Amino acid sequence: MSVQQPSTVEPLAALPAQTGAAPLPEWTALGPVLALVAAGLLLLLWDTVFPNRRTNTELSVIAAVGSLAALALSGWYLAAGTGRPATGGAITLFAEAITIDGLALFFTAIVASVTTLVVVASRDYLTDHETPGEFYSLVVLAAAGMALLASASSLATIFVALEMVSLPSYALVAYLKENRGSVEAGLKYFLVGAVSSAIFVFGISLVYAATGSLLLSDVAAAFGDLGDLAGVAGVGVVMMIAGFAFKTASVPVHFWAPEVYEGAPAPVSAFLSSASKAAGFAVAFRVFTEAFHLGGEVTAVGIDWALVFAVLAVVTMTLGNFAAAVQTEVKRMLAYSSIGHAGYALIGLAAISAGGSHNGAVMGASMAHLFVYGFMNTGAFLFIAMVERWGVGRTFEDYAGLGTVAPMASVAMTVFMFSLAGLPPFGGFFSKYFLFAGAVFNGFWWLAAVGALNSVLSLYYYSRVVKAIWIEDPTDALAAVDSRPTALYGAVIVAAVATVVVLPGFGPVIETAEAAATALFG
Repeated sequence: MSVQQPSTVEPLAALPAQTGAAPLPEWTALGPVLALVAAGLLLLLWDTVFPNRRTNTELSVIAAVGSLAALALSGWYLAAGTGRPATGGAITLFAEAITIDGLALFFTAIVASVTTLVVVASRDYLTDHETPGEFYSLVVLAAAGMALLASASSLATIFVALEMVSLPSYALVAYLKENRGSVEAGLKYFLVGAVSSAIFVFGISLVYAATGSLLLSDVAAAFGDLGDLAGVAGVGVVMMIAGFAFKTASVPVHFWAPEVYEGAPAPVSAFLSSASKAAGFAVAFRVFTEAFHLGGEVTAVGIDWALVFAVLAVVTMTLGNFAAAVQTEVKRMLAYSSIGHAGYALIGLAAISAGGSHNGAVMGASMAHLFVYGFMNTGAFLFIAMVERWGVGRTFEDYAGLGTVAPMASVAMTVFMFSLAGLPPFGGFFSKYFLFAGAVFNGFWWLAAVGALNSVLSLYYYSRVVKAIWIEDPTDALAAVDSRPTALYGAVIVAAVATVVVLPGFGPVIETAEAAATALFG
């Protein structure tokens, strides 16, 4: 292991210094990733050593403790200022292949939060499965790959981390082996993912051929003088954009998302649409600010990245919202809704223009929106998981009258729907407000206007869920609602509380996100 920064993990050293203890070694900056890896391996070991006593409860607790440990470490490091310029700057490990900074820690916190909710909810969702050990280990190890993806600062590391996320995800989508929809969704996800990975790695090879390096810092330096290889590099970057679009379910590689999210187990849909999307944007933010000069001078390949991402943002949010508005099934509606929110997050890349003076603010707002989105979207899919467990049905009509038999969960779902639509006083309103304001300040007022119009459109289909739950007359299907799955119920309520509590606590969230984003432009 090679450490490029001469400083130790300064903020971590601050606490031991009060008692005269030695500073913690720099490798401990990888603590959140290591916590997830340790939990995943422990789950596999536990499932092997105790095959006759393995239960959903034990395995769920191990997975939850591991993800909570990752969340606690990420929060501690962020609060202490790890990776910020004031504390010695980003910490680079393994010959600059991994970078621990505010952006990496912020997105690791998002991934760990979503993972905790998913593994807790899965305790009830998988209650009838005899061998749930592999499910929990796959979820936690995929989360470890997402956290590593947020920290990757080499194109090689990015590809390896991307596969660490993708391979477990294929198995998770097809986990319900006796369910034809789940198996079909897993097969489609695998085929599209394999093609996307091939395109992405070929793009990396072209960038390497043009620049002679895989490190993002070296790639950025080489882009200043590409000569005749500018076209090769440009094609490589475009192919890499396609890979990022697949991971974030953005246009033009979005078509897999509705099929996969609909067929997968609902907790898996929550995990992929929230945590995996956040990890995809984390690496996209890093690559297009550190390697390809997004937000700086126009690169030698002659591509206006701001315009490219602006077009992708508009098309993605518009297509996602219009498609969601015509769906008849709630889960499929949320799948298209997740595509629309990918378009909102793309504003964080699109609004970073060559002459913009609020680059850190607009990217930080996009990061904050993904933070809030992690809770409200995960909670919405977990509510669907509860409905699936009850066997109520999939359509809007099947949800009619749910508020009369499950009032607390229905209130939580109402919070999720209104927050996703961007209505005050929920967290989604503030995250969209700062995101659109950042775009306006950077000269992309028209992009903010398109986003606002799409938010108005989304209110139509989100309100359909609320109307069905609270206003429409109950159906005979509600007779199946005869239990209150404690863990699943608790996860839904916690996600709703987080969505509401982020209202008074949004200040620290946006400040932390903006500080992490601004450091990338330093």
